[in-house]
Amino acid sequence: MTISNVVEAIWVFSAVGLTILVLLHSPKGDGIGAIGGQAQLFSSTKSAETTLNRVTWGLTVVFLGLTVVLSAGWLN
Repeated sequence: MTISNVVEAIWVFSAVGLTILVLLHSPKGDGIGAIGGQAQLFSSTKSAETTLNRVTWGLTVVFLGLTVVLSAGWLN
């Protein structure tokens, strides 16, 4: 297993995770997070939104950074 394969696996994981987290955000209503009881996971709605925002931004930075690295061919 090469470093390129590891980076591609992390890139795919971040893409899937980012997709799921974006779907969990609730712009005005409860969103998809209400289906599985996600709203009761945190003590307050503000805490849940803050945590979702931080994790989403973190995965966005990872995804975009790895996209640049993989598309530039810096690992070959």
